Amino acid sequence: MSALERIREQVTSNPVVLYMKGTPQMPQCGFSSRAAQALMECGEEFAYVNVLMDPEIFQDLPKYADWPTFPQLYINGELIGGCDIMLELHQSGELKKKVQDVRPDDDS
Repeated sequence: MSALERIREQVTSNPVVLYMKGTPQMPQCGFSSRAAQALMECGEEFAYVNVLMDPEIFQDLPKYADWPTFPQLYINGELIGGCDIMLELHQSGELKKKVQDVRPDDDS
């Protein structure tokens, strides 16, 4: 499976996925740290991919949605943006709303 196919699989099988340098608990750059912190403050679970551990994804992710930098946030398979966009959405309350809107409604 090519890196682009793996990326497509990751963004379609995870409602919220953050591509970042490092992990939410041990981010490896300030932008990834701020992005992960904003997502964690939303109070919902999210998947993440440490692009430093997968050189193919590191190389090919910028081509996937034509976004050149890390981190990258995808919600419901759609690129939301990078750190600056995430922080703007977080400050306005929109990030939390977007993340909460993907929760499965199987409470019945």
